[in-house]
Amino acid sequence: MNRKTLVLPAVVGLLAPVLAACGGSDSGSGGSAEIAVGTTDSFTATKDAPAPLDPAYAYDVGTWNILRQTVQTLMIQPKGEGDPVPEAAQSCGFTDSGNERYACKLRDGLEFANGDKITAADVKYSIDRARAIKADSEVSALLNTIDTVETQGDNEVIFHLKTADATFPYKLSTPVAGIVNPDDYPKNKLRDGFDVDGSGPYTLSTEVKNDEVVKATFTKNPNYKGTLTVNNSKVDMISYADADAMGKALDKGDIDVMTRTMSPEQIKKLDSGADTNADLVEMAGLEIRYLAFNTDAPSVKSKAVRQAMAQLINRGEIVSKVYGTQAEPLYSLVPASITGHSNSFFNKYGDPSTAKAKALLTAANITTPVKLTLHYTTDHYGSGTKKEFEILQKQLNGSGLFDVTIQGSLWSKFVPAERKGQYDVWGMGWFPDFPDADNYLAPFLDKDNFLKSPYRNSKIINTLIPASRREADRIAASDNLTEIQDIVADDVPILPLWQGKQYVAARDDVTGTAYALNSSSTLQLWELGRGVSG
Repeated sequence: MNRKTLVLPAVVGLLAPVLAACGGSDSGSGGSAEIAVGTTDSFTATKDAPAPLDPAYAYDVGTWNILRQTVQTLMIQPKGEGDPVPEAAQSCGFTDSGNERYACKLRDGLEFANGDKITAADVKYSIDRARAIKADSEVSALLNTIDTVETQGDNEVIFHLKTADATFPYKLSTPVAGIVNPDDYPKNKLRDGFDVDGSGPYTLSTEVKNDEVVKATFTKNPNYKGTLTVNNSKVDMISYADADAMGKALDKGDIDVMTRTMSPEQIKKLDSGADTNADLVEMAGLEIRYLAFNTDAPSVKSKAVRQAMAQLINRGEIVSKVYGTQAEPLYSLVPASITGHSNSFFNKYGDPSTAKAKALLTAANITTPVKLTLHYTTDHYGSGTKKEFEILQKQLNGSGLFDVTIQGSLWSKFVPAERKGQYDVWGMGWFPDFPDADNYLAPFLDKDNFLKSPYRNSKIINTLIPASRREADRIAASDNLTEIQDIVADDVPILPLWQGKQYVAARDDVTGTAYALNSSSTLQLWELGRGVSG
């Protein structure tokens, strides 16, 4: 019988109480049966992105989900959500009252998968390497509050920060802070291809065709020492062209688990109980979707054009016609369940109104209809994306104020194009690096923003973001966070659309699916095992 497991929304915030994960790899069942997991994520090496799996470069949910299985970090987000806890470290913490000195002591006996000993010097090398390479993915911005990294002996690492950063423990749990072997990762250049070597719970081997990974095999690492219990001996992750192909593989028994991204239709079918061989697990999701703007592009350089779009777009229609109960309208970059959220866009624009949008354009002497192309990726965020953009096109053109065309591209072509500034307006999704409001604001608005947006607001960069990071109590940061969201709603460098839940579907005999994803969309393959169907 199909069953639907509901995981309650996480209590987020840096001071949320949590029961930390415990135990090591030896305490897992380590069942010999392989588990096959399907995904529609693609992993491609191209001229523009030759090193997709280097921790100093990777910055999307798919590549991070490979690295989180294989590359160990000092800290980790625990199974039960909440504050990050030590992983490769045995202890970490701020050692001063100003949250500017952060020290970690390594676990005893840490080794890379090949048996090489891990020392504090390797940690320093890994962090300094990512900061020095400063890849164009802008993932190194997560480490931009670091001033210097110091080692004391073989087992202690001390981070001296430029300014107080209460979110720093979370940043040390992200793959860009992963510990890599200096013998495998050059100091001043990225490691091309698909090889990954670390000290995480698994080792990785890949099957590659035409510079694209078609299967990634994760094998339990016998040298792993950390907090995680590994409940299987091997996991195969198989990439599919689309959700339909992945669904057929589950039906035939070729895979045991479906992860991102299932289609809205598949989720509805599984939710109804029509498939008696598979279970749907629904989890609170912190994924968001939004439109990004090149604010220097002539078509959208005027704030009035961006504001008019914000005034016209009907989020409720997009959600109801494409995603149903799987999503809800979003009126800020910060999701509703995150401490510090404010409905800034609704407070400013209210319900969609053609008359108000026309008034904005008229006051700014903008000639209508405004011609725009909205760009989206056809293969990264699921099959609903095209329909979503068709609705956006209809809403904007229906006002008579815009003449919009839409253009879809493969992710491998889409990302380089948007990074080179070739798009005026494009659709993106965001899966948080960690569940804090800072991670929905700073990556888009700080100096080294990952969108490479030319938009700059000096008050946000120089005052509000630093002030919010000084507050260890995240509720106390709310005033600064709200002001940032209000500025974004007025300037509209980014236009939030919706936030969504996340899902896993698995055959009846697979256990651990309730924890296969956390609220930050982190895939936790070590949780999966085999058991009795029920």
